[in-house]
Amino acid sequence: MNTLTFNTQICDSRSMLMRLALKYTRNREDADDLVQETLMKAIRYEDKYQEGTNLEGWLFTIMRNTFINNYKVLGRKAAIFINNVDPWSYPVTDSTTKNHGEGNMISEDISKALINLQPEYALPFLRYFEGYKYHEIAKEMDLPLGTVKTRIHLARKALKSTLKMYA
Repeated sequence: MNTLTFNTQICDSRSMLMRLALKYTRNREDADDLVQETLMKAIRYEDKYQEGTNLEGWLFTIMRNTFINNYKVLGRKAAIFINNVDPWSYPVTDSTTKNHGEGNMISEDISKALINLQPEYALPFLRYFEGYKYHEIAKEMDLPLGTVKTRIHLARKALKSTLKMYA
């Protein structure tokens, strides 16, 4: 199947995907994002699709896996990282701690611990913390997958050691 035919077929499935995405997300904007991400992955991994396979089933599988992965990422995120902004300045909830002074000290300690990490460990750790997968970090940083896993492990270990008083 040529690329144009494939792209046309998956785009024709958009309305069907939207119905499923609305069932998953129960939110129009999130459903739009989920459908868009599903279509982008389908186009990116066109070579993985085997002609004769149920295209809609393949798309549903991509969507379900994307939704599950995004849900897991949201569960892992404790903060939103924005460039040039201190990520620890935003509270996770309205009253994360009863004592704001204590909360400020903890935030400062975490920020200092992150700053004191060697850059080759800090960047992969922050990317992982933001929700990127190991293979995405490896590709972005042009490193072997094992190296990325090791650096994230060592960063965690260093942060645990530095912040052991909060354990």
